[in-house]
Amino acid sequence: MTAGKFVGPVKRSMMIAGHATSISLEPIFWEALREAAEAEALPLNALVASIDAERIQAKNPPNLASAIRVWLFERALS
Repeated sequence: MTAGKFVGPVKRSMMIAGHATSISLEPIFWEALREAAEAEALPLNALVASIDAERIQAKNPPNLASAIRVWLFERALS
């Protein structure tokens, strides 16, 4: 990994379950999320809504950005 990949988070707004929300992720995670949405033939906000629905079922739900990172990491491992 080159030093140029160490870039701070980028905040983006999207509608999730009818509510506007802002999510801060590093560009590499935004790219991975976009690729995952494409692979699953889903709009980006629909994939994020799915991850969010799974996240809120946890006993101690993490914040949405953390849940997205974990979801992407688990996807990369499978």
